[in-house]
Amino acid sequence: MNLEQARFNMIEQQIRPWDVLDQGVLSLLALVKREDFVPAAHKSLAFMDTEIPLGHGQSMLAPRVEARLLQELKVARHEKVLEIGTGAGYMAALLGHKAQSVISLETQPELAKQAAENLKRAGVLNAKVLNQDGAQGLASEAPFDVILLSGSVCAVPRALLDQLKPGGRLAAIVGEQPVMRATLFTRVGNDFPSVELFDTVAPRLAGFGEPSSFSF
Repeated sequence: MNLEQARFNMIEQQIRPWDVLDQGVLSLLALVKREDFVPAAHKSLAFMDTEIPLGHGQSMLAPRVEARLLQELKVARHEKVLEIGTGAGYMAALLGHKAQSVISLETQPELAKQAAENLKRAGVLNAKVLNQDGAQGLASEAPFDVILLSGSVCAVPRALLDQLKPGGRLAAIVGEQPVMRATLFTRVGNDFPSVELFDTVAPRLAGFGEPSSFSF
């Protein structure tokens, strides 16, 4: 496989047509080597428009979804970021290139260890991985400028929104199959107005509650 041609095709044929037009984001996707974060058994899928299995019931999000979320969050160089659902560490690497610092939470110890190694190998030194549940965020390090949920939830817990700084943004994929929507929340005082960005489907993040199947 010609890696650079495959990377170029991913950016030009999958990501740019999905309204990812921020040149900073496109340049970053060319810089950060996605294939270095993909499990060896699935290297051939690194640039395809699909989720990539990581084991433990988890997956890397499709490249266009990652790119669109990154664009919509508009992360700035002075900002502090919390990611929930590290996976292989690729999104943490992208965030690390844009932010001042990144803390990423991963519930699976094997994935957390591998992601930390991937980030170190990629030279991303301002992103650290903690092996812990992320459903309640990380109050000890709050507030954050940006929080990203790298997976889907039925609803965003208020505890996470409360860990945003004024003007801070949280992005998550919210809903239940077959209808999920990437949603951006912004903190305005004690309110969190939201805007729906795009429809997609993503694997569930571990540790977040599901809606009751009973109706009253």
